[in-house]
Amino acid sequence: EMVGDLAGCYGECRAVDRGRGSQVESMASRGDSVSYRLLSCAVKCADLVPKILFCCLGYTFHKRALCFQGEPVDESSVKKMILTFEKRSYKNQELRIKFPDTPGRFMETELDLNDIIQEMHVIATMPDLYHLLVELNAVHSLLGLLSHENTDILSFKDVVDLLQELTDIDTLQESEEGAEVLIDSLLEGQVVALLVQNMERLDEQVKEEADGVYNTLAIIENMAEFRPGLCTEAAQQGLMQWLLKRIKAKIPFDANKLYCSEILAILLQNNDSTRELLGELDGIDVLLQQLSVFKRHNPATAEEQEMMENLFDALCSCLMLAANRDRFLRGEGLQLMNLMLREKKMSRTSALKVLDHGMIGPEGSDDCHKFVDILGLRTIFPLFMKTPKKMRKAGTVDKEHEEHVCSIIASCLRNLKAQQRTRLLSKFTENDCEKVDRLMELHFKYLEAVQLADKRIEGEKHVRVLPLPPLRYQHPVWDLLSCLSLKMPFPAVSCAPSTSFVQLAAVSGSVFISPLSFRCYFLG
Repeated sequence: EMVGDLAGCYGECRAVDRGRGSQVESMASRGDSVSYRLLSCAVKCADLVPKILFCCLGYTFHKRALCFQGEPVDESSVKKMILTFEKRSYKNQELRIKFPDTPGRFMETELDLNDIIQEMHVIATMPDLYHLLVELNAVHSLLGLLSHENTDILSFKDVVDLLQELTDIDTLQESEEGAEVLIDSLLEGQVVALLVQNMERLDEQVKEEADGVYNTLAIIENMAEFRPGLCTEAAQQGLMQWLLKRIKAKIPFDANKLYCSEILAILLQNNDSTRELLGELDGIDVLLQQLSVFKRHNPATAEEQEMMENLFDALCSCLMLAANRDRFLRGEGLQLMNLMLREKKMSRTSALKVLDHGMIGPEGSDDCHKFVDILGLRTIFPLFMKTPKKMRKAGTVDKEHEEHVCSIIASCLRNLKAQQRTRLLSKFTENDCEKVDRLMELHFKYLEAVQLADKRIEGEKHVRVLPLPPLRYQHPVWDLLSCLSLKMPFPAVSCAPSTSFVQLAAVSGSVFISPLSFRCYFLG
């Protein structure tokens, strides 16, 4: 019975001896359905049929193990492999041109080309030999196959998988010299434009093609991580437009949509060119439309929550460009963020961060005035007085919440004028100046933290050979205190026995908060 099971399995894997990697891969992909009995038999007889064991276990690196049995993989064998690939690629192209309406005449050449591409995966284990791919024109040929007519056999099942392994970030870091040569050659061949063109013609309803899109995005991520400077070029070659189109597509949430949001956030990091391009493509509206879903509903899964955070990060990055703040204002982004703060969902923390990015600096003046007009002060000051418990349960650190809230109020104090400024200052006089008390409470809290850090650094100076510079961290609470360094008239109030110093100073006229000593002075 054991011999019969193994014989049946070996019959399906007969192509291994002939080097037909496609059938081996097909068997390996069905490894989940292999019965435990058959797997046990294969383990017992592993010394007789080791190739069957690879298939039963679904061993993902079987291609490398079967490439050169008994033959060492060195520079000469890699050259031979690349030359064989070039010959088969040229022969397949020639027969396709000669017999375009007779697939049977060139099908065998496509199978042979598929086999050699499978064997070339072994090159991904030797990044120091990447220069051979460039010198022997293999990179150009691989990029040419991305536009191959037969997408089932070549374009995304083999070539993209090979490129993904070649550009794996861990592999690239093993040999920076070889990695630089490979990346330069890929960019010279406009690899991103070719990958985007192929993703546009794929149907993600088909699992194999959806996997092809995922692997393509992995190639782009690997290259962007190794060389961040290529993000601008990649975005201009159609990637930015495709990402926005894919994110706003009305299809169920999947891994590809999550990956797209991650790539979009990467492209926008520290890059004004990509931020400007996204704004010109109406990307601000796309981001706001996608985030509006989480206004009244929490993400259903951890993956969907990660996508939401990626979109918020992308929006924050875009708002660092002044032109995008106008688009954000016209797209009613302030209203959406204000509603998220009121709805008390998981999106509240990220909405605070977006408001902070949109209102900071002189460029945020219009946003600050609009925020007051839409009654945003009623929303932000309760958050200033106390961190909501739901935020703590969601994993938000108190200091992160306090930082964003103080920064928003400080931006309003700097940018508001006339009636809006008066409305803001009057908030600090409500309920016996409780907001000023809260501000001083935050000041002493973070002043103590800085003093402890200074003591720790001072102690480390005696241990280290080189002296460390003193820590200087400007927390937004001190920024807010600086903004309040002005003469503020307060109405007369009756003093209770428990009246604080700040409240007592307000009775006779006004309060002055010094940005230097952080103390409240009574002005008679």
